[in-house]
Amino acid sequence: MLESLFTFLYKIDELFWGYFAFTLIALVGLFFTLHSSFFQIRALPHIFKIFYSFVGKSAAVEKKGVHPLRVFFASVGGMIGVGNLVGIVTAIQLGGPGALIWVWFAGMVGAIVKYCETYLGLKYRIPNKEGGFDGGPMYFLAKAFRFSWIPALVAFLLCIYGIEIYQFSTITETISTNWNLNRIMVACLLLGLVFYAGLGGIRRIGRICSWLMPFFITFYLAMGMWVILKEFNHFLPTLQLAFKSAFTGHAALGGFAGSTMMLALRHGIARAAYSADIGVGYDSIIHSESSTVQPEKQAGLAVLGVFVDNLICTFSILVVLLSGVWLGAPVQGSELIQTAFDTYFPYMKYFIPVLLFLTGYTTTVAYFVIGIKCARFLAPKWGKACYLIYGMCAFMVFSFIPQNKAQLIMSIAQSILLIINLIGIFRLRKEIQFITNNKIVLENA
Repeated sequence: MLESLFTFLYKIDELFWGYFAFTLIALVGLFFTLHSSFFQIRALPHIFKIFYSFVGKSAAVEKKGVHPLRVFFASVGGMIGVGNLVGIVTAIQLGGPGALIWVWFAGMVGAIVKYCETYLGLKYRIPNKEGGFDGGPMYFLAKAFRFSWIPALVAFLLCIYGIEIYQFSTITETISTNWNLNRIMVACLLLGLVFYAGLGGIRRIGRICSWLMPFFITFYLAMGMWVILKEFNHFLPTLQLAFKSAFTGHAALGGFAGSTMMLALRHGIARAAYSADIGVGYDSIIHSESSTVQPEKQAGLAVLGVFVDNLICTFSILVVLLSGVWLGAPVQGSELIQTAFDTYFPYMKYFIPVLLFLTGYTTTVAYFVIGIKCARFLAPKWGKACYLIYGMCAFMVFSFIPQNKAQLIMSIAQSILLIINLIGIFRLRKEIQFITNNKIVLENA
Protein backbone atom coordinates (compact mmCIF):
# COMPACT_ATOMS: atom_id res chain seq x y z
CA MET A 1 0.00 0.00 0.00
CA LEU A 2 2.78 2.43 1.00
CA GLU A 3 4.81 1.60 -2.11
CA SER A 4 1.74 2.20 -4.28
CA LEU A 5 1.33 5.61 -2.68
CA PHE A 6 4.95 6.57 -3.35
CA THR A 7 4.66 5.29 -6.94
CA PHE A 8 1.69 7.61 -7.42
CA LEU A 9 3.61 10.51 -5.85
CA TYR A 10 6.58 9.86 -8.15
CA LYS A 11 4.23 10.22 -11.14
CA ILE A 12 2.83 13.48 -9.75
CA ASP A 13 6.37 14.78 -9.16
CA GLU A 14 7.41 13.82 -12.69
CA LEU A 15 4.36 15.61 -14.10
CA PHE A 16 5.14 18.81 -12.18
CA TRP A 17 8.85 18.95 -12.93
CA GLY A 18 8.55 17.45 -16.38
CA TYR A 19 6.03 19.95 -17.74
CA PHE A 20 5.18 22.81 -15.39
CA ALA A 21 7.47 23.80 -12.54
CA PHE A 22 10.84 24.20 -14.26
CA THR A 23 9.16 25.83 -17.27
CA LEU A 24 7.55 28.40 -14.98
CA ILE A 25 10.88 29.17 -13.30
CA ALA A 26 12.50 29.72 -16.69
CA LEU A 27 9.69 31.87 -18.11
CA VAL A 28 9.16 34.09 -15.05
CA GLY A 29 12.91 34.38 -14.43
CA LEU A 30 13.62 35.32 -18.04
CA PHE A 31 10.75 37.81 -18.06
CA PHE A 32 12.09 39.72 -15.04
CA THR A 33 15.67 39.36 -16.29
CA LEU A 34 14.89 41.00 -19.63
CA HIS A 35 12.57 43.69 -18.31
CA SER A 36 15.03 44.67 -15.57
CA SER A 37 17.92 44.64 -18.08
CA PHE A 38 19.71 41.77 -16.31
CA PHE A 39 19.43 43.45 -12.93
CA GLN A 40 20.82 40.45 -11.03
CA ILE A 41 24.09 40.77 -13.00
CA ARG A 42 24.58 44.50 -13.42
CA ALA A 43 23.55 45.27 -9.82
CA LEU A 44 26.17 42.98 -8.24
CA PRO A 45 28.67 45.80 -7.47
CA HIS A 46 25.87 47.77 -5.79
CA ILE A 47 24.77 44.66 -3.85
CA PHE A 48 28.30 44.14 -2.52
CA LYS A 49 28.29 47.78 -1.37
CA ILE A 50 25.04 47.11 0.49
CA PHE A 51 26.59 44.06 2.13
CA TYR A 52 29.67 45.94 3.32
CA SER A 53 27.58 48.91 4.47
CA PHE A 54 26.03 46.61 7.08
CA VAL A 55 29.35 45.10 8.21
CA GLY A 56 30.51 46.40 11.58
CA LYS A 57 27.13 47.75 12.65
CA SER A 58 26.63 46.03 15.99
CA ALA A 59 23.06 47.19 16.44
CA ALA A 60 20.12 46.76 14.14
CA VAL A 61 19.57 49.49 11.58
CA GLU A 62 16.14 50.25 13.04
CA LYS A 63 14.41 49.58 16.36
CA LYS A 64 12.42 46.56 15.18
CA GLY A 65 13.63 43.36 13.58
CA VAL A 66 16.91 41.50 13.20
CA HIS A 67 20.21 42.85 11.87
CA PRO A 68 20.20 42.59 8.02
CA LEU A 69 23.40 40.52 7.88
CA ARG A 70 22.15 38.05 10.48
CA VAL A 71 19.00 37.67 8.41
CA PHE A 72 21.19 37.17 5.34
CA PHE A 73 23.23 34.42 6.99
CA ALA A 74 20.07 32.80 8.33
CA SER A 75 18.80 32.75 4.74
CA VAL A 76 22.08 31.34 3.40
CA GLY A 77 22.14 28.80 6.22
CA GLY A 78 18.69 27.66 5.14
CA MET A 79 19.67 27.41 1.47
CA ILE A 80 23.12 25.86 1.79
CA GLY A 81 22.69 22.38 3.14
CA VAL A 82 22.48 18.74 2.17
CA GLY A 83 20.88 19.79 -1.11
CA ASN A 84 24.14 21.49 -2.16
CA LEU A 85 26.33 18.50 -1.32
CA VAL A 86 24.02 15.54 -1.87
CA GLY A 87 20.82 16.51 -3.66
CA ILE A 88 22.57 18.47 -6.39
CA VAL A 89 24.84 15.59 -7.46
CA THR A 90 21.79 13.42 -8.14
CA ALA A 91 21.19 15.81 -11.06
CA ILE A 92 24.39 14.40 -12.60
CA GLN A 93 23.36 10.82 -11.86
CA LEU A 94 20.02 11.31 -13.61
CA GLY A 95 20.71 14.04 -16.19
CA GLY A 96 24.40 13.64 -16.97
CA PRO A 97 27.16 16.32 -17.03
CA GLY A 98 24.88 18.69 -18.96
CA ALA A 99 22.84 19.26 -15.80
CA LEU A 100 25.65 21.58 -14.61
CA ILE A 101 24.80 24.14 -17.31
CA TRP A 102 21.14 24.11 -16.36
CA VAL A 103 22.12 24.53 -12.71
CA TRP A 104 23.87 27.76 -13.75
CA PHE A 105 20.85 28.84 -15.76
CA ALA A 106 18.57 28.19 -12.77
CA GLY A 107 20.88 30.25 -10.57
CA MET A 108 20.77 33.23 -12.92
CA VAL A 109 16.99 33.34 -13.41
CA GLY A 110 16.40 32.20 -9.84
CA ALA A 111 18.33 35.17 -8.45
CA ILE A 112 15.94 37.69 -9.99
CA VAL A 113 12.93 35.65 -8.83
CA LYS A 114 14.39 35.64 -5.32
CA TYR A 115 14.81 39.42 -5.48
CA CYS A 116 11.16 39.85 -6.47
CA GLU A 117 9.71 37.59 -3.76
CA THR A 118 11.94 39.09 -1.08
CA TYR A 119 11.06 42.63 -2.13
CA LEU A 120 7.34 41.83 -1.97
CA GLY A 121 7.77 40.07 1.38
CA LEU A 122 9.26 43.20 2.96
CA LYS A 123 6.86 45.56 1.23
CA TYR A 124 3.77 43.84 2.63
CA ARG A 125 5.12 42.67 6.00
CA ILE A 126 3.45 43.57 9.30
CA PRO A 127 4.88 44.06 12.84
CA ASN A 128 4.43 41.21 15.31
CA LYS A 129 4.25 40.99 19.12
CA GLU A 130 7.83 39.66 19.42
CA GLY A 131 9.37 42.94 18.28
CA GLY A 132 9.93 41.75 14.72
CA PHE A 133 7.98 41.35 11.51
CA ASP A 134 5.82 38.78 9.77
CA GLY A 135 6.01 38.71 6.00
CA GLY A 136 6.24 36.40 3.04
CA PRO A 137 3.88 34.88 0.48
CA MET A 138 0.96 34.59 2.92
CA TYR A 139 0.84 38.38 2.98
CA PHE A 140 1.74 39.48 -0.56
CA LEU A 141 -0.35 36.76 -2.23
CA ALA A 142 -3.40 38.27 -0.52
CA LYS A 143 -2.75 41.28 -2.77
CA ALA A 144 -2.19 39.15 -5.86
CA PHE A 145 -5.31 36.94 -5.73
CA ARG A 146 -8.96 37.51 -4.92
CA PHE A 147 -9.28 34.08 -3.33
CA SER A 148 -8.79 34.33 0.45
CA TRP A 149 -7.90 30.63 0.77
CA ILE A 150 -4.67 30.91 -1.24
CA PRO A 151 -2.56 32.43 1.58
CA ALA A 152 -3.83 29.70 3.92
CA LEU A 153 -2.97 26.98 1.38
CA VAL A 154 0.54 28.39 0.96
CA ALA A 155 1.02 28.56 4.73
CA PHE A 156 -0.14 24.93 5.04
CA LEU A 157 2.29 23.78 2.32
CA LEU A 158 5.10 25.72 3.98
CA CYS A 159 4.30 23.90 7.21
CA ILE A 160 4.93 20.62 5.35
CA TYR A 161 8.02 22.06 3.64
CA GLY A 162 9.24 23.47 6.95
CA ILE A 163 9.86 19.99 8.35
CA GLU A 164 13.03 19.31 6.35
CA ILE A 165 12.78 15.54 6.46
CA TYR A 166 15.26 15.07 3.61
CA GLN A 167 18.06 16.97 5.38
CA PHE A 168 17.24 15.34 8.71
CA SER A 169 17.16 11.85 7.18
CA THR A 170 20.46 12.36 5.33
CA ILE A 171 22.28 13.60 8.43
CA THR A 172 20.97 10.72 10.54
CA GLU A 173 21.88 8.16 7.87
CA THR A 174 25.38 9.54 7.28
CA ILE A 175 26.39 9.91 10.94
CA SER A 176 24.93 6.59 12.13
CA THR A 177 26.45 4.66 9.20
CA ASN A 178 29.92 6.23 9.11
CA TRP A 179 30.42 6.42 12.85
CA ASN A 180 28.62 3.15 13.65
CA LEU A 181 26.21 4.82 16.07
CA ASN A 182 22.67 3.88 17.01
CA ARG A 183 20.31 5.60 14.57
CA ILE A 184 17.60 6.29 17.16
CA MET A 185 20.15 7.96 19.44
CA VAL A 186 21.47 10.11 16.58
CA ALA A 187 17.96 11.11 15.53
CA CYS A 188 16.97 12.04 19.10
CA LEU A 189 20.08 14.17 19.66
CA LEU A 190 19.60 15.92 16.33
CA LEU A 191 15.93 16.51 17.11
CA GLY A 192 16.86 18.17 20.41
CA LEU A 193 19.34 20.50 18.68
CA VAL A 194 16.77 21.41 16.03
CA PHE A 195 14.14 22.26 18.63
CA TYR A 196 16.64 24.33 20.65
CA ALA A 197 17.60 26.53 17.69
CA GLY A 198 14.15 26.58 16.09
CA LEU A 199 12.36 27.79 19.20
CA GLY A 200 14.76 30.74 19.39
CA GLY A 201 13.39 32.17 16.15
CA ILE A 202 15.25 34.09 13.43
CA ARG A 203 17.44 35.88 15.98
CA ARG A 204 18.90 32.64 17.32
CA ILE A 205 19.43 30.93 13.96
CA GLY A 206 20.86 34.20 12.64
CA ARG A 207 23.53 34.09 15.35
CA ILE A 208 24.24 30.40 14.72
CA CYS A 209 24.48 30.80 10.94
CA SER A 210 26.62 33.95 11.23
CA TRP A 211 29.26 31.78 12.91
CA LEU A 212 28.92 28.56 10.90
CA MET A 213 28.26 29.71 7.33
CA PRO A 214 31.40 31.80 6.65
CA PHE A 215 33.55 28.95 7.97
CA PHE A 216 31.79 26.31 5.90
CA ILE A 217 31.73 28.34 2.67
CA THR A 218 35.44 29.18 2.88
CA PHE A 219 36.51 25.65 3.77
CA TYR A 220 34.31 23.89 1.20
CA LEU A 221 35.37 26.18 -1.64
CA ALA A 222 39.02 25.62 -0.68
CA MET A 223 38.52 21.83 -0.87
CA GLY A 224 36.77 22.13 -4.23
CA MET A 225 39.49 24.38 -5.62
CA TRP A 226 42.14 21.87 -4.56
CA VAL A 227 40.36 19.15 -6.56
CA ILE A 228 40.07 21.44 -9.60
CA LEU A 229 43.79 22.26 -9.43
CA LYS A 230 44.68 18.56 -9.07
CA GLU A 231 42.56 17.72 -12.14
CA PHE A 232 43.23 20.92 -14.06
CA ASN A 233 44.16 19.03 -17.23
CA HIS A 234 40.65 17.60 -17.26
CA PHE A 235 38.87 20.79 -16.23
CA LEU A 236 38.30 22.35 -19.65
CA PRO A 237 37.38 19.02 -21.32
CA THR A 238 34.87 18.45 -18.50
CA LEU A 239 33.28 21.85 -19.10
CA GLN A 240 33.15 21.14 -22.85
CA LEU A 241 31.45 17.82 -22.11
CA ALA A 242 28.95 19.59 -19.85
CA PHE A 243 28.04 22.17 -22.52
CA LYS A 244 27.70 19.50 -25.19
CA SER A 245 25.60 17.21 -22.98
CA ALA A 246 23.36 20.10 -21.92
CA PHE A 247 21.96 20.37 -25.45
CA THR A 248 22.46 16.89 -26.92
CA GLY A 249 22.16 14.52 -23.95
CA HIS A 250 24.73 11.90 -22.95
CA ALA A 251 25.07 8.30 -24.03
CA ALA A 252 25.38 5.42 -21.55
CA LEU A 253 28.94 5.11 -20.25
CA GLY A 254 30.38 3.06 -17.40
CA GLY A 255 27.77 2.85 -14.65
CA PHE A 256 25.87 5.86 -16.08
CA ALA A 257 22.61 4.87 -17.76
CA GLY A 258 22.58 7.73 -20.27
CA SER A 259 20.35 10.81 -20.55
CA THR A 260 18.63 13.17 -22.95
CA MET A 261 18.72 16.97 -23.13
CA MET A 262 15.34 17.16 -21.41
CA LEU A 263 16.56 14.98 -18.53
CA ALA A 264 19.61 17.20 -18.07
CA LEU A 265 17.47 20.35 -18.19
CA ARG A 266 14.78 19.00 -15.88
CA HIS A 267 17.05 17.61 -13.19
CA GLY A 268 19.53 20.50 -13.36
CA ILE A 269 16.86 23.15 -12.85
CA ALA A 270 14.87 21.06 -10.35
CA ARG A 271 17.82 20.36 -8.04
CA ALA A 272 19.15 23.94 -8.27
CA ALA A 273 15.67 25.30 -7.55
CA TYR A 274 15.36 23.00 -4.53
CA SER A 275 18.82 23.93 -3.26
CA ALA A 276 18.20 27.69 -3.51
CA ASP A 277 14.48 27.49 -2.59
CA ILE A 278 13.62 29.45 -5.71
CA GLY A 279 10.04 30.69 -5.73
CA VAL A 280 9.05 28.71 -2.64
CA GLY A 281 8.55 31.73 -0.40
CA TYR A 282 10.81 30.49 2.42
CA ASP A 283 13.41 33.22 1.86
CA SER A 284 10.78 35.93 1.68
CA ILE A 285 9.63 35.04 5.21
CA ILE A 286 13.16 35.08 6.64
CA HIS A 287 14.25 38.31 4.97
CA SER A 288 11.03 40.00 6.12
CA GLU A 289 12.48 39.90 9.66
CA SER A 290 15.20 42.37 8.65
CA SER A 291 15.42 45.65 10.55
CA THR A 292 16.07 47.64 7.38
CA VAL A 293 13.16 49.72 6.14
CA GLN A 294 14.30 49.61 2.50
CA PRO A 295 13.03 46.45 0.77
CA GLU A 296 15.44 46.79 -2.16
CA LYS A 297 18.48 46.52 0.13
CA GLN A 298 17.48 43.24 1.74
CA ALA A 299 16.23 41.93 -1.62
CA GLY A 300 19.68 42.67 -3.05
CA LEU A 301 21.25 40.51 -0.35
CA ALA A 302 18.85 37.73 -1.37
CA VAL A 303 20.35 37.85 -4.89
CA LEU A 304 23.83 37.46 -3.41
CA GLY A 305 22.62 34.48 -1.39
CA VAL A 306 21.42 32.65 -4.52
CA PHE A 307 24.77 33.14 -6.24
CA VAL A 308 26.64 31.84 -3.18
CA ASP A 309 24.33 28.82 -3.09
CA ASN A 310 24.85 28.18 -6.81
CA LEU A 311 28.62 28.40 -6.39
CA ILE A 312 28.56 25.66 -3.73
CA CYS A 313 26.40 23.50 -6.05
CA THR A 314 28.88 24.06 -8.88
CA PHE A 315 31.84 22.92 -6.80
CA SER A 316 29.98 19.80 -5.66
CA ILE A 317 29.16 18.84 -9.25
CA LEU A 318 32.68 19.57 -10.52
CA VAL A 319 34.23 17.40 -7.78
CA VAL A 320 31.95 14.50 -8.75
CA LEU A 321 32.62 14.94 -12.49
CA LEU A 322 36.38 15.43 -12.21
CA SER A 323 36.79 12.46 -9.87
CA GLY A 324 34.89 10.21 -12.30
CA VAL A 325 32.81 8.57 -9.55
CA TRP A 326 29.57 9.48 -11.35
CA LEU A 327 30.38 6.71 -13.84
CA GLY A 328 30.43 4.04 -11.13
CA ALA A 329 27.59 1.94 -9.77
CA PRO A 330 24.56 4.02 -8.69
CA VAL A 331 24.63 4.99 -5.01
CA GLN A 332 22.85 7.52 -2.79
CA GLY A 333 24.01 11.10 -3.17
CA SER A 334 25.62 11.20 0.28
CA GLU A 335 27.84 8.24 -0.65
CA LEU A 336 28.65 9.76 -4.06
CA ILE A 337 30.03 13.06 -2.74
CA GLN A 338 31.92 11.25 0.03
CA THR A 339 33.51 8.84 -2.46
CA ALA A 340 34.48 11.76 -4.71
CA PHE A 341 36.27 13.68 -1.95
CA ASP A 342 37.76 10.47 -0.60
CA THR A 343 39.79 10.29 -3.82
CA TYR A 344 41.69 13.43 -2.82
CA PHE A 345 41.48 13.77 0.97
CA PRO A 346 41.96 11.34 3.89
CA TYR A 347 39.47 10.67 6.69
CA MET A 348 36.42 11.65 4.61
CA LYS A 349 34.51 8.91 6.42
CA TYR A 350 34.70 11.11 9.51
CA PHE A 351 34.78 14.55 7.95
CA ILE A 352 31.88 14.40 5.45
CA PRO A 353 29.34 13.52 8.17
CA VAL A 354 30.51 16.59 10.11
CA LEU A 355 30.16 18.73 6.98
CA LEU A 356 26.69 17.37 6.27
CA PHE A 357 25.69 17.91 9.88
CA LEU A 358 26.77 21.57 9.91
CA THR A 359 25.02 22.45 6.67
CA GLY A 360 22.00 20.22 7.14
CA TYR A 361 21.48 21.44 10.69
CA THR A 362 21.38 25.12 9.72
CA THR A 363 18.96 24.34 6.91
CA THR A 364 16.71 22.22 9.09
CA VAL A 365 16.41 24.80 11.85
CA ALA A 366 15.82 27.66 9.39
CA TYR A 367 12.98 25.75 7.76
CA PHE A 368 11.63 24.76 11.15
CA VAL A 369 11.32 28.41 12.19
CA ILE A 370 9.45 29.16 8.97
CA GLY A 371 7.10 26.25 9.66
CA ILE A 372 6.37 27.59 13.16
CA LYS A 373 5.60 31.05 11.78
CA CYS A 374 3.25 29.56 9.18
CA ALA A 375 1.52 27.41 11.81
CA ARG A 376 0.94 30.55 13.88
CA PHE A 377 -0.47 32.26 10.80
CA LEU A 378 -2.98 29.43 10.39
CA ALA A 379 -3.85 29.10 14.10
CA PRO A 380 -2.47 31.90 16.32
CA LYS A 381 -3.42 30.17 19.60
CA TRP A 382 -2.53 26.50 19.17
CA GLY A 383 -0.68 26.35 15.84
CA LYS A 384 2.81 26.34 17.37
CA ALA A 385 2.07 23.50 19.82
CA CYS A 386 0.51 21.33 17.11
CA TYR A 387 3.45 22.00 14.81
CA LEU A 388 6.00 20.95 17.41
CA ILE A 389 4.19 17.62 17.87
CA TYR A 390 3.93 17.13 14.11
CA GLY A 391 7.60 17.98 13.64
CA MET A 392 8.74 15.54 16.31
CA CYS A 393 6.78 12.68 14.73
CA ALA A 394 7.77 13.47 11.11
CA PHE A 395 11.49 13.84 11.86
CA MET A 396 11.66 10.54 13.73
CA VAL A 397 9.60 8.55 11.21
CA PHE A 398 11.58 9.71 8.18
CA SER A 399 14.87 8.89 9.88
CA PHE A 400 14.06 5.28 8.98
CA ILE A 401 12.72 5.86 5.46
CA PRO A 402 15.00 6.02 2.35
CA GLN A 403 16.27 9.50 1.48
CA ASN A 404 14.68 9.53 -1.98
CA LYS A 405 11.20 9.18 -0.48
CA ALA A 406 11.78 12.11 1.87
CA GLN A 407 13.13 14.14 -1.04
CA LEU A 408 10.04 13.23 -3.09
CA ILE A 409 7.63 14.66 -0.50
CA MET A 410 9.67 17.87 -0.26
CA SER A 411 9.77 18.12 -4.06
CA ILE A 412 5.99 17.86 -4.44
CA ALA A 413 5.31 20.50 -1.77
CA GLN A 414 7.93 22.71 -3.41
CA SER A 415 6.35 22.35 -6.85
CA ILE A 416 2.90 23.46 -5.72
CA LEU A 417 4.35 26.37 -3.74
CA LEU A 418 6.49 27.40 -6.66
CA ILE A 419 3.59 27.50 -9.12
CA ILE A 420 1.34 29.55 -6.81
CA ASN A 421 4.12 31.95 -5.75
CA LEU A 422 5.48 32.60 -9.24
CA ILE A 423 2.02 33.36 -10.61
CA GLY A 424 1.46 35.72 -7.67
CA ILE A 425 4.83 37.45 -8.16
CA PHE A 426 4.09 37.95 -11.84
CA ARG A 427 0.69 39.44 -11.03
CA LEU A 428 2.40 41.90 -8.67
CA ARG A 429 5.18 42.78 -11.12
CA LYS A 430 4.28 46.49 -11.18
CA GLU A 431 4.81 46.67 -7.41
CA ILE A 432 8.50 45.71 -7.69
CA GLN A 433 11.32 48.24 -7.99
CA PHE A 434 14.84 47.44 -9.17
CA ILE A 435 17.26 49.94 -7.63
CA THR A 436 20.98 50.48 -8.27
CA ASN A 437 22.98 53.50 -7.16
CA ASN A 438 19.82 55.32 -6.11
CA LYS A 439 18.32 54.91 -9.57
CA ILE A 440 14.95 53.20 -9.86
CA VAL A 441 13.91 50.97 -12.73
CA LEU A 442 10.18 50.32 -12.51
CA GLU A 443 8.67 47.12 -13.86
CA ASN A 444 6.03 48.58 -16.17
CA ALA A 445 5.31 45.53 -18.27
